[in-house]
Amino acid sequence: MNKSAAPSRCPSCNGILNPVKYICSDCNTEVSGDFEMCPFCSLDPDNKSLLELFLMARGNLKAVQRMLGVSYPTARIRIEEMFNALENKISNEKSSIGVLEQLHRGEISVADALDVLDENSSE
Repeated sequence: MNKSAAPSRCPSCNGILNPVKYICSDCNTEVSGDFEMCPFCSLDPDNKSLLELFLMARGNLKAVQRMLGVSYPTARIRIEEMFNALENKISNEKSSIGVLEQLHRGEISVADALDVLDENSSE
């Protein structure tokens, strides 16, 4: 049975989808909860493919260049853009956790926290 990658964005509003249920393919055990996706999993399909290619090339940009059939500068730029997207996802997650901690300590209002979280989710 072919399985497709789990979607990371809502097809209706483009919000972030979180997995809520995992099922063991061997014994059908189910684990439910509100899980976070890893930053790698939430990359868009093009960047996810580029990351896989980069890893298969063991970080060798000349090998990535050959596999993509593009010039070395183009390969380097695409890899840099992929890493920037990944950094943004990781820093947004850390920022969101910080906002929630500030809210919990009473340092910011609920409205301010929602504003920051909305900004983070749209980036």
